[in-house]
Amino acid sequence: MIEIKNITKSFDGRVVLNDISAVFETGKTNLIIGRSGSGKTVLLKNIIGLLQPDSGEIWYDNRNILSMSKDELNGLRREMGMLFQGSALFDSMTVMENVMFPLDMFSHESTQLRRKRAKFCLDRVNLLDARHLYPSEISGGMMKRAAIARAIALNPKYLFCDEPNSGLDPKTSLLIDDLIHGITKEYNMTTIINTHDMNSVMNIGDNILFIKEGIKEWQGTKKQVIQSNNSSLNDFIFASDLLKKASELNEERNQQEQEG
Repeated sequence: MIEIKNITKSFDGRVVLNDISAVFETGKTNLIIGRSGSGKTVLLKNIIGLLQPDSGEIWYDNRNILSMSKDELNGLRREMGMLFQGSALFDSMTVMENVMFPLDMFSHESTQLRRKRAKFCLDRVNLLDARHLYPSEISGGMMKRAAIARAIALNPKYLFCDEPNSGLDPKTSLLIDDLIHGITKEYNMTTIINTHDMNSVMNIGDNILFIKEGIKEWQGTKKQVIQSNNSSLNDFIFASDLLKKASELNEERNQQEQEG
């Protein structure tokens, strides 16, 4: 479990996060949603220790990250897995080498055991047959799956995902959502996902935090999100739905032009 208490963060006198408190539960996919510029990314960076809040507390299973020494913080980061928006795979490394990278950096196991772990992770995301390929030789969805395999290589307790469906088609996005959700349950991780994808909200939103202009507006489950009376949340859902339909129409139009 990760708990944040009264987190406030400013840049040059401008308040970006204003007194946000929330609990992110273990074994569940915890989603942070909001419009662009709402403070989602800044909040995630504060949670993982890349930024220091002006005030507040951040607890990882009864450990306050803000009072940790450098060595303690480095130890905690070995318990974290990161899935970046652009996958962030190394172009000069094969899929297998990318997954091996954190194991080579932080694991004290033998090379044989590290390779065994990497193969297990690739098999878990159905990419074992692509282990000898380079990122330029695989699709965007496969790159995301490779990035997930790398993120779970060290068997993390905490998984952080920044816009995991960015740049993916709707069908592949659902596959990535289901994969993250399944791995979260399987390994009982505390998973936090930054997203503006309403399909993800309705598909895997076990626990949803909605922020607007740096303020916590609403928190609940995917079942509660539709029944909410919060006007800001409803406006966000409606706008997201319109954007999705416009994107689908544009994709359909492009396909018709190519076929014509």
